[in-house]
Amino acid sequence: MPESADLPQLLAQAAAGDETALTQLFSRYRKRLKQMVRLRLNRQLQGRVDDSDILQEAFLEAAQRFPDYLADRPLPFFLWLRHITGEKLIDAHRRHLGAQMRDAAQEVSLHRGPMPAASSGSLAAQLLGRLTSPSQAAIKAETRLRVQEVLNGMDPLDREILALRHFEQFTNAEVAETLEMNESTASSRYLRALKRLKDELSQYPGWFGS
Repeated sequence: MPESADLPQLLAQAAAGDETALTQLFSRYRKRLKQMVRLRLNRQLQGRVDDSDILQEAFLEAAQRFPDYLADRPLPFFLWLRHITGEKLIDAHRRHLGAQMRDAAQEVSLHRGPMPAASSGSLAAQLLGRLTSPSQAAIKAETRLRVQEVLNGMDPLDREILALRHFEQFTNAEVAETLEMNESTASSRYLRALKRLKDELSQYPGWFGS
């Protein structure tokens, strides 16, 4: 998902104090950020924490920090906004999990700070959630553990790249920027992880983009 051509204009308008432009900037990325929160929200908190509340906190924080962003621009705008959303997600985990945080809410260590990891259970649910016919639904229970085993057997970085590319719809360039690696490496690791999943799940119709 490359940045749209009107992004520089919207940023300039927002920098000039146009609140409507700032709202538009937040709104255009809301769907992607909501998917990220749902993917990375600890399963113990699903139903207890509203992803819309986390996004609202993130947008308010981003509005306050927007002048600092304009002065430095350390990241492309979407990645900066996602980083703030990740901070709010971490805060939610800490508020609700407390002492369980270490065991229940694993984090991915990134160069700009931690981000809740997409668990193998969450990724498996996303994958098998696309099997919707009665016959497909019948295989979910028996395949979910196998899918989680495959995901758990991956290098954590490959699993993270898979989450970013396939579920958060990152471009290869965004993955490379986020994980501080070159684009060639990011691409090859994604293709390797994707092939491994395809090899394991190819016997089931209607899954994972087929």
